[in-house]
Amino acid sequence: MSTSTLYTTEALSTGDGRNGRVRTADGVFEADLAVPKEMGGPGGDKTNPEQLFAAGYAACFHNGLRLIAAGQKTPVTGSTVTAEVSLLALDGGRFSLAVGLTAHLPGLDQATADQLVHDTHQVCPYSNSTRGNVEVTLTAIV
Repeated sequence: MSTSTLYTTEALSTGDGRNGRVRTADGVFEADLAVPKEMGGPGGDKTNPEQLFAAGYAACFHNGLRLIAAGQKTPVTGSTVTAEVSLLALDGGRFSLAVGLTAHLPGLDQATADQLVHDTHQVCPYSNSTRGNVEVTLTAIV
């Protein structure tokens, strides 16, 4: 398999991990982190790694969906993608993630929407990186 690097970025975590701070090397993105209340943390107006992963996956999948739709000459005006990320506790003190991706594709028939979401899942970098490691559920809503 041949690969070529298209883009590389870097982020730094400081402080206490989930109760710390993250920032990108170029300073474009900075955020304070807090353990969610649901996990016994302070929560509040701070983000967490699962939210950051959900935001990245949703944006990346939506971009891929729009590119594939354009290539298939399928209009996806008003489309949205929601990524729901769950942190799972496994045996032996291990953890994993599960993802639910929901694409809202108004104006398409269900079969076309389902196929578009399936095709996107085959090319999205997040989907390819998580395949076989993270349970991903796909839903298309028309």
